[in-house]
Amino acid sequence: MQLKNNQRLPELDWLRVILIFAVFIHHVCMPFNGDNWHIMNTESSKLLDDVMVYFEQFRLPTLFFISGVGAVILLSKISVKKFASDKLLRLLIPLIVGVLFVVPPQSYIENISQYESFWQAYPSLVLNLSTNHLWFIEYLIVFSLLAIPLNTFLNTKASTKVFKYIIKLTKFKGGLFLFVSLLIVIKISFSLFFPSDDNKIENLSSSSYYLFFFITGMIFVANKELWQRVCEHRLYHLIILLISTVIFYGYYYSPDLSDFLSLNVRWSIWWLVCCLVSWSALLTILGYAQFYLNKTPQWLRLSNELIYPFYIFHQTVIVVIGFYVINWQTSILIKIISLLFLSLITTCGICLFIIKPFNLFRFLFGLKLKGKTKLLLSNKT
Repeated sequence: MQLKNNQRLPELDWLRVILIFAVFIHHVCMPFNGDNWHIMNTESSKLLDDVMVYFEQFRLPTLFFISGVGAVILLSKISVKKFASDKLLRLLIPLIVGVLFVVPPQSYIENISQYESFWQAYPSLVLNLSTNHLWFIEYLIVFSLLAIPLNTFLNTKASTKVFKYIIKLTKFKGGLFLFVSLLIVIKISFSLFFPSDDNKIENLSSSSYYLFFFITGMIFVANKELWQRVCEHRLYHLIILLISTVIFYGYYYSPDLSDFLSLNVRWSIWWLVCCLVSWSALLTILGYAQFYLNKTPQWLRLSNELIYPFYIFHQTVIVVIGFYVINWQTSILIKIISLLFLSLITTCGICLFIIKPFNLFRFLFGLKLKGKTKLLLSNKT
């Protein structure tokens, strides 16, 4: 019942690009939502923050789900050894390069008043070894290595019992949504026992949450019938998402409940409503993407190729350009639009004219090599 090894899933190509672009827009808006980011505008928009907090719930979880799907597909095509070496090369090296050269300008801009120049500050900034927004890659390295034994289990007879149970759930129109109960238990339990706001891999309240989406991506793509159910039940998932959204904003805008509920209870309710939105949104997005986004145009192939270095560079570009934009004497809307276009043009320019043409930069930022260098390396291996 598995999907064919050579079967391409164009909906994943679309979603990967759309979601990374959504991350880009999110970071463009961060200086203006009053959330104490790397750079902040003097004015902020509460409405903008209220909208952004909603989309935060499912953007990255869906990306981790897609990464889990990709891990199973790749493991069906190549050996475990090749998979591990490929992931280490295409994830670990860009992470190291990013920490050494891409992240430091952000830290410099954030604390620019403390330094005489970037080059004077650079040694101390590098020694911080901050992953910053590249924590996503750090997670993927660990999750990809965990995917090897998990994928082995998914191909055993023991896993057939698990799939039979899940398929039974899908006989009910909202059956797949019941996965949210496990997500809620994971999120609340780990967040209460390991309270932390950072995104370090050792922070189990964060890593366990995203690992759930990665593993469910592996499970869903490992069974053709289960994958099809997501598309077939998309309308029901949309209805659940709309209901979850009402519950989400109902609690978000609720009056102060501190006189009636303890802090832990209030946070637990918040995590619960966030889980409702994140899981129902994922199912809805994936279902409608399967139905409508079933072709991969040429421009999308190029976008998919460059989306990885785009992600690596985008936030640094936004912070550097944004440092100057937020000082303009104009409205928040004009600043956001200007920052969006200036950052988009700059980041795309870096990817198209610096990373894409040269194999050295392709290697350093996780792209496949091209031409004679690729042929030479393949012959050696």
